[in-house]
Amino acid sequence: MKRKTNTLTTFLVDKRRWIQGITGLAVYAAMSFLGISLWWILGAGALSGIIFGKVFCRWACPIGFIMEVVTGMGGANNKFQGMYQYHKLGCPIAWVSGFLNKYSAFKIKFDESACKKCGLCDNACYLSTLEPAQFSLFKKNKERPGDAYACSKCLACVTACPTGSLAYKPGFPGLDSIGIKGPK
Repeated sequence: MKRKTNTLTTFLVDKRRWIQGITGLAVYAAMSFLGISLWWILGAGALSGIIFGKVFCRWACPIGFIMEVVTGMGGANNKFQGMYQYHKLGCPIAWVSGFLNKYSAFKIKFDESACKKCGLCDNACYLSTLEPAQFSLFKKNKERPGDAYACSKCLACVTACPTGSLAYKPGFPGLDSIGIKGPK
């Protein structure tokens, strides 16, 4: 069965740790060597939150990169993965962009008609893995991780889906809740 995932998304997600490491190093260098104020970084993180949701933590944050390296050392059962959430408690960018997940212009969209309910997306999603009773990308009566405060838009769920029923695209904030749907 041929995967129906966007090739650019797959490429970016496959290289996400490299992207995060390089971008995180650039953020650190901008603050340390160029003297750019933390307020500018906070503003950039908030702006990215308005547009993309909580992407800063998993795609640009130097501390997030270090935490992912540490949590990745947990072995096959990912026993350190739960630690990833704790460092974000003191981060103002995580607070602002986490709040904006529900209202951001880009969202993880679910096409129920294409879903085969194989569960690969939930297995790839760190929120669904940590709290399966609360989160699922495809099961009814569960919260969608992509709208949750804690989702960092790593997009592993999107690339794990073999049918393309998950996509990261414009979601037209506020309109979905009143029944007006954005583009498919």
